[in-house]
Amino acid sequence: MGNQISSKYKERRRKHGEDSYSVPSYTGSSGPSTGSRPEEPKSGFSSHSKTSNQSIGYVLNKPMEELRDTYTLGRELGRGQFGVTRLCTNKTTGDLFACKSISKRKLTHKEDIEDVRREVQIMHHLTGHPNIVELKDSYEDKNAVHLVMELCAGGELFDRIIAKGKYTEREASAVFKTIVQVIQNCHSLGVMHRDLKPENFLLLNKDDNSPLKTTDFGLSVFFKPGEVFRDVVGSAYYVAPEVLRREYGPEADIWSIGVILYILLSGVPPFWAESEQGIFDAILQGHVDFMSDPWPSISHQAKDLIRKMLNQNVKERIGTQAILNHPWIRIDGEAPDKPLDNIVMSRMKQFRAMNKLKKLALKVIAGNLSEEEVTGLKEMFRSIDVDNSGTLTMEELKAGLAKQGSVLAESEVLQLMEAADVDGSGTIDYMEFLTATVHMNKMDKDDHLYAAFKYFDKDNSGYITTDELAQALREHNMGDQQAIREIIAEVDTDGDDRINYQEFVAMMRKSAPVPVPNRKNRRHLR
Repeated sequence: MGNQISSKYKERRRKHGEDSYSVPSYTGSSGPSTGSRPEEPKSGFSSHSKTSNQSIGYVLNKPMEELRDTYTLGRELGRGQFGVTRLCTNKTTGDLFACKSISKRKLTHKEDIEDVRREVQIMHHLTGHPNIVELKDSYEDKNAVHLVMELCAGGELFDRIIAKGKYTEREASAVFKTIVQVIQNCHSLGVMHRDLKPENFLLLNKDDNSPLKTTDFGLSVFFKPGEVFRDVVGSAYYVAPEVLRREYGPEADIWSIGVILYILLSGVPPFWAESEQGIFDAILQGHVDFMSDPWPSISHQAKDLIRKMLNQNVKERIGTQAILNHPWIRIDGEAPDKPLDNIVMSRMKQFRAMNKLKKLALKVIAGNLSEEEVTGLKEMFRSIDVDNSGTLTMEELKAGLAKQGSVLAESEVLQLMEAADVDGSGTIDYMEFLTATVHMNKMDKDDHLYAAFKYFDKDNSGYITTDELAQALREHNMGDQQAIREIIAEVDTDGDDRINYQEFVAMMRKSAPVPVPNRKNRRHLR
């Protein structure tokens, strides 16, 4: 089956002011050499350290800095309601990025400021997914807020498809599978996008096999299971009927990607009219045309999937895992045998497999993260901590994971509890939760690794000695002599019975092995 995207649709969406890299288009009311002492890491990014002569920005709530001290701004890439996105170059490294500059004078309401602040928090929260545009840095000066992001030089997904001319259902299925996986990841982390549209899916480069990247989280929000939202936000063609009725949850994202799939296969949106109100009326009516060309030649399975995503009954609308298991998505591959681990549980499993030095180093890193980097995990902790005690019991952890789609046996929850409960108290406090779930990409940043190394290297010798390791583990009730010997044997690659910075970095960046349950050494919680 071949298909060609309609250029008329392209013109219509441009008419509504929807550009790539745009801010929201519609809002309704409502290391050092081995053995040497590590130097301060050299990076093109500023440390954002607060000094006495820096004033605090009222949008990001951190010291104001001049973007142009670090970056050179180039040509315009896109323009939206609140600001403009330009190419920018790091003056130190020469690396290219995209910089979205949001004019502060256009942030006229408190809600506008909160939206920008939340966008930064959410992008930090989602960092590390291969199909989400990465936020590299954020700045605030007297005129604007600047978000420095990964550059997607390949342009919009739809532009690529139009340039290609024709593509098959199989190709559309592969693209759409990636889109669904991104939404599944967001929902698992408690984030609802709320503005999914083709323009927000970009290509990293111009290669034929370029990764797809999701962008523009300006309207995204954190949500808790069962939470109801009532503000009308989104882009006209893609907004779900329950959003227009002011009573919705993350299922609204499923509707939006259902509209995207309809467009992928036909070139036109399922609901459209000459006016915005006309589009909304069509959405509320809910009639989907499968009679006009090219639908008679499109497979039954594709149409079945679209019907299930564009179901007006939210409770009956298909979920992300069921979409990934749908026969149409499985055309070119095997369906997963079971639901994927949700993100929190998978991170806890990674954490469980680490040696104790790596766990403690990650705790040091987690303790030094900025508020905007941990807001998402803080919200997740609060949603699981139902009695607001500040700690998670085994029962709360099991119930919280179940709400996110992971139903675990008692023994599996116990293993996760043992992994995260570093101090052996029988519960998980906020710092333990943060340490166990903060994304592993934080260990790729030189300043984080350097700070963690210095925490252990008390005498600034450039090495972590056996005595320094023993002292650190003892302070946190984490190890005995056997544990110390195991860590040294694993990390000390040059055999000098101490850990230099290069060995420490290699350990931190090494992928965790697949954890094997050790039932003999399992203890009971107090």
